[in-house]
Amino acid sequence: MTPEFVVGFARQSIELALLISLPLLGVGLGVGLIVSIIQAATQLQEATLSFIPKIVAMFLALLVSFPWIMDKLLTYTSGIFLNFPTYIRHGGA
Repeated sequence: MTPEFVVGFARQSIELALLISLPLLGVGLGVGLIVSIIQAATQLQEATLSFIPKIVAMFLALLVSFPWIMDKLLTYTSGIFLNFPTYIRHGGA
């Protein structure tokens, strides 16, 4: 395997991980920002008040985005398995 192949493979893996985590992190960030604004306006500084809504919102986001996440993961994994003989063939050179 060439260094370029390994770097490209690692880059593709990291990009997929970031793409898959984006919906959950975005929802968590949005809900956290809204709850923080409400806490600042009402001067309620309770830790569970910000934690529980984020957990519920991220769980709902996971339920909604799970088919898309599974499609991305299955496409990536099947691509690896289908190209595995090519990786082995060029790995010894």
